[in-house]
Amino acid sequence: MELQPPSMSAHNSAAAGGVGETLRERILLAPDLFIGSVKKRTQKLWLYEGGRFTQRKVRYVPGLLKIFDDILVYAAGNNQHEGVLRVDVDAAKCRISVYTSRPIELHREEGVYVPEMIFGHLSNDDCNVEDEITGVKLANIFSTEFIVETADGPGQKKCKQIFSENMGKKSEPQVTGYRKGVNWTIVTFKPDLAKFNMTHLEDDAVALMKKRVLDMVGILGDNVQVVFNGEKIPLHLGFSDNAGFSHYAFLYIWLSPKSLHLPWICEKVNDQWEVCVSLSGGQFQQVSFVNKFATTSGGTHVDYVTNLIVDNVLSSEVFKKYNIGKHDVKRHLWLFINVYMDNPTFDSPTKETLITRQEDFGSECALSDLFFKKVRSSHLETRLFPAVN
Repeated sequence: MELQPPSMSAHNSAAAGGVGETLRERILLAPDLFIGSVKKRTQKLWLYEGGRFTQRKVRYVPGLLKIFDDILVYAAGNNQHEGVLRVDVDAAKCRISVYTSRPIELHREEGVYVPEMIFGHLSNDDCNVEDEITGVKLANIFSTEFIVETADGPGQKKCKQIFSENMGKKSEPQVTGYRKGVNWTIVTFKPDLAKFNMTHLEDDAVALMKKRVLDMVGILGDNVQVVFNGEKIPLHLGFSDNAGFSHYAFLYIWLSPKSLHLPWICEKVNDQWEVCVSLSGGQFQQVSFVNKFATTSGGTHVDYVTNLIVDNVLSSEVFKKYNIGKHDVKRHLWLFINVYMDNPTFDSPTKETLITRQEDFGSECALSDLFFKKVRSSHLETRLFPAVN
């Protein structure tokens, strides 16, 4: 691929004090509208610590996790089927690096190197579009330094560009020859901790970042090698060569202190929906993802699948004779959902809750009769009947 130098007019447009500069200033003045709260929050969340998933209270800044998440999901989005995703978090130097085995190609229409178009160019559209492309620009804006490096093996070119001062300054793209033949892109950034009311990368923040990297293993599967701080993260637990979302869900169940006799019922419905079900301890639980973003508070996709399962259980002859309602069934469920949909809508920039209407999902989660049969014949029956008799 032949790389052409970017035009100087396009290169300097954002720095010239036009629309892009105005929007950048607006974003910095109102971070809550774009990346979520920049104040610390205490919340009970899932972490992966000591070789197991555990829930505990963590103190973190949602906006900081948001900008990390946007870079991570962008990189993972380039690794749908194979390759490498490597994340390094250096808390001491307040530096985060995300490597993906995909190049960034040249935007031929405007003659601007795509690293700048993707990571450092603002326009009116960016104010309204909620997607990962806009999100990576937000990560740049809330960083003191943001470096993008990409290598195009077939084109034998390598490009590097440095942004600084909350994307207020940028270097000229450095394009050099490259003959190793391997494609890759690395984004390295230093979050502007002062804007998150922080002085250093705290342990809870790093723990949440590690958990999100682990999420990617379950979502992407074994064809993508995922590495965090130099350690490859496997999910197959030694009993299978294939990792994936079902094995990711099993980690929660198998490593739970109350895992004895918990069912593990999973189905990949289609290219859009994957669902796993187990039993909770009497209070409904869910772990879900929409387009790789962790919807920690659930949303309409979780309500949709929950209702499918609950309605099926209550319609069966075994359960009909008992005076139980939807809530009685729901509170014993532990759901794991991984879904892809076009243009999902969330209730906030942090994407914790999906609010897309069911009719706009774009696909159906048509769970099989065998799946429902397994749910009905699980220990759900023994959980429910003592409570209603």
